[in-house]
Amino acid sequence: MFRLSAPEALVASGFLKHLLPRFSLKTGVKIEIVPEATDADARFSSSSDGVPVFSGLDSEWVLVISRENEHVIRFRDWITGEVGRKTIDAFRADGKAVFTAAVAKPKDQGPQLIAGDVVSGEKLAVLHCGRCHMVNETTRLTTIGSTPSFAIMRNFSDWRVRFEAFFSLNPHPSFTQVEGVTEPFDVSRPPSIVPLELTLDELDAILAFVSQIQPADLGAPIQYD
Repeated sequence: MFRLSAPEALVASGFLKHLLPRFSLKTGVKIEIVPEATDADARFSSSSDGVPVFSGLDSEWVLVISRENEHVIRFRDWITGEVGRKTIDAFRADGKAVFTAAVAKPKDQGPQLIAGDVVSGEKLAVLHCGRCHMVNETTRLTTIGSTPSFAIMRNFSDWRVRFEAFFSLNPHPSFTQVEGVTEPFDVSRPPSIVPLELTLDELDAILAFVSQIQPADLGAPIQYD
């Protein structure tokens, strides 16, 4: 969790109630909103230099980071990324768009390697994900043919978000538990298969492994005459 301060006008707009829970759902990182001028790890401001994030209420808003930590950095990357920008643009008040995401940063074409225990991550991915997805060559013949392989998913522009928040994407919520993040299963509706249980540290290890995977070569686009 981290503390985020915001002016009363921004809080009163209802925008943060739309924006922040969606980030927490995707990442498991909770945010405590505190009043402007209160000690916080980061703040939204329309009168300071910072990372441009959105415009609205006749102002250009930036994210100012006071204490740089992994949760704040994760929020910065999310709100300036594709998913965060779409979330900002989707907010409506009385049926009208109020905020517009800042211009996207140029895409980094370099490798998106994630630090972590890659060896442990591969073992965990085989154990938990290999029942449905082709994780590596050892799982080629033990998976469900209709599910995409990890190498295929590494081609997706939002692959990192998909893997980070896989537990919230169907069909995973019906059988997945992430310690300290997901709600316990309803006792009246137990999972239909053996539950997939992970800690956040284990998820980080899987992400480190996935970041090392070479995206599958899907060939050239289909050409039409």
